[in-house]
Amino acid sequence: MTSHLDGNALAGPLSELFRDDMTIATGRCAHCGDVSVLAQALVYDAAPGWAVRCRACGEVLMVIVRTGERMMVDLRGVTALEVPA
Repeated sequence: MTSHLDGNALAGPLSELFRDDMTIATGRCAHCGDVSVLAQALVYDAAPGWAVRCRACGEVLMVIVRTGERMMVDLRGVTALEVPA
């Protein structure tokens, strides 16, 4: 497996979709139930996007793909996403 970055690598791409800093958002893994901030996720940066894996079990939390003028996000590995008020 290739080396990974931490979830702070998501700050740029997620800022294009959400107005808040999503690296401090808390997510719950759909696979193991681990709850942690996205900054602690394992991020694999491979063009044209990013694969984001759970820090506890390694399962995929989300996939973000940028194609030209579009950005697509698959969040099926996250059962809850909470942004601090």
